[in-house]
Amino acid sequence: MRKKLVKYYRILKNFKLNAPEEFSFPLDVFDRWDTNREALIWTDGEELKKFTFRDLTVLSSKLAGGLKSIGISKSDKVLVILPNRPEWWITILALMRINAISIPATTLLTAKDILYRLKAADIKAVITDRENSLKVEEAVNNYDREVLLINLDRIPGWKSYDDLFNFDPFLGNRGKSFDPAFIFFTSGTTGLPKMVLHTQISYPFGHFITGKFWLDLKPGDIHWNLSDTGWAKAAWSSFFGPWNMGATVFTYQRKGKFSPATIVEALKKFKINTFCAPPTVYRMAVKEIPLEELKFKTVRHFVAAGEPLNSEVINIWKDATGEYIYNGYGQTETVNTLAMFRFIPMKAGATGLPAPGFHIDIVDDEGNPLPPNTEGNIAIKINPERPIGLFQEYIGDTLEMAAAFKGDWYYTRDRGYKDEDGYFWFVGREDDVIISAGYRIGPFEVESALIKHPAVKEAAVVASPDEIRGEIVKAFIVLTEEYSPSEELIREIQEFVKKETAPYKYPRKIEFVDELPKTISGKIKRKELKLKEFGKSPK
Repeated sequence: MRKKLVKYYRILKNFKLNAPEEFSFPLDVFDRWDTNREALIWTDGEELKKFTFRDLTVLSSKLAGGLKSIGISKSDKVLVILPNRPEWWITILALMRINAISIPATTLLTAKDILYRLKAADIKAVITDRENSLKVEEAVNNYDREVLLINLDRIPGWKSYDDLFNFDPFLGNRGKSFDPAFIFFTSGTTGLPKMVLHTQISYPFGHFITGKFWLDLKPGDIHWNLSDTGWAKAAWSSFFGPWNMGATVFTYQRKGKFSPATIVEALKKFKINTFCAPPTVYRMAVKEIPLEELKFKTVRHFVAAGEPLNSEVINIWKDATGEYIYNGYGQTETVNTLAMFRFIPMKAGATGLPAPGFHIDIVDDEGNPLPPNTEGNIAIKINPERPIGLFQEYIGDTLEMAAAFKGDWYYTRDRGYKDEDGYFWFVGREDDVIISAGYRIGPFEVESALIKHPAVKEAAVVASPDEIRGEIVKAFIVLTEEYSPSEELIREIQEFVKKETAPYKYPRKIEFVDELPKTISGKIKRKELKLKEFGKSPK
């Protein structure tokens, strides 16, 4: 195996990102691409809009001039609550031109969520649309500071987004590389969401790693990332990753949930070259779509992120399409850090090897590297050199900083192990790991076994309280159409899992459900299931 990794180790040895003293993503990356090449393709299933790099340079420069005219300037924090409309991309580029701090947020936020962000981040302005305006107004009315309100639609009391394009354009200034650029709110194991601060280079520059090595993009590729604009994953694969490589971003603004059939149709119709989706999308596709329909003339590369995709689906996908699905790993706090790359031997189901630019290991709580096949903490080396693609800090949270940065390591708070070939395997979030009668059980291994059963369309595994064992494994299962819930089926599935993995890992409880709670991008909300199981309400 090591002999087959010669190219990987050569890249690892020779690759280095050198941080410039000053940097501007719009000036130093975006504006330098071929101006007539398509940068963004948008559709809602009926209407189709295309924007070249020149188009977006002009539009974002005009908006930057308008934002400056109403008093938004360097280091001002701007909350952006928009669906995947073209204006989201234009707005983020414009804010970067004036070195303001963008705070992307999902349209799923409630007024309470918005108020928390206003207070926590000292936000100067909010940019949104009519559909989200009422909850923003409710939040602002309960806030004790003035907030600039900008709306894509003309609403009384709001500044018009369109009117901001009537001022002199502003191409931008370079800022110091380690000046703040983005804040993402991300949920922790406990408490309210943390504020993850990224600099002018940690995401804008660091995602060169994501675009080049994991997404395997090149100029002219059309890349579709199935992610809501409010998540960091949109910055990963719908913005910096593709545009660092001169690729075209494709986005599909659809009301409600995507069905596998709709996704397959769009991949073919719009001649997508590379595709990124949560594992649930692939799992549902192989269960719901006839395999002979999974033929794509233009798609050459599939990737999955958010959680590991099990080997069974990866192998089925390969048989059907001729292409593997490549797992990738990272966090809101990082760029792509571990992945299955096209230039390394495939191990279906593995998280992969460290991305160039990162030294990653499995360590114990004292920072000591652990031997192969020993579960431990997935940690990123920060000494003697801190990787460029790592966030700056959790703003105002000394406890989280102390838990994450210890000695020479950044602790991801994810658990995993390495095999004899150096491949990483994901076990689960620190708080997702189930401890039952002294055994540590990762939910993904159990889910991977469950999904192999023909009755199981989707599965989510969490801990459930138990008086004797402390916790036991519980599986929430969505059945395929051919099966109906029964006690007999429960026993059959339990026996099946005992044969697929270590017997102590089988789900002692099974609950059949019509659907699993998911984010808008399709990632399963295990935390919500676990909290309900322990009699707590999700925050």
